[in-house]
Amino acid sequence: MIALGCDHGGYELKKEIVGYLDANQIPYKDFGCDSTEAVDYPVFAKKVAKAIVEGECDKGILICGTGIGISIAANKVKGIRAALCHDVFSAEATRLHNNANILAMGGRVVGPGLAIKIVDTFLNTEFSGDERHICRISQIEE
Repeated sequence: MIALGCDHGGYELKKEIVGYLDANQIPYKDFGCDSTEAVDYPVFAKKVAKAIVEGECDKGILICGTGIGISIAANKVKGIRAALCHDVFSAEATRLHNNANILAMGGRVVGPGLAIKIVDTFLNTEFSGDERHICRISQIEE
């Protein structure tokens, strides 16, 4: 199950991603927000991050205006590896090398067509399991 969250700056892009998930029958839980009315992104980052570390969801997608603030907030939760990606290469690399469990994007930075390609890549790329990457992830977790 995918955990979704956004602030007001990411709401429109989140709606596009929900359409992609629905069309591909990918289960998700939407932790909000539900409009373009101003809200605080750390609230939604924390909800999504906790859902992942507590095992309720496998991966997450977070969106704010730039993706920066919401990814910083999510990375404050132990066990989260949120990666800000605005291109397909980075989405693939962060899954292969970092085993990222949250994709962060900027609703004011990336358009819906590219965002869907990034989400598709993030969700369908498995961690490489390479020992050097496992070692690096362990160092991050320490």
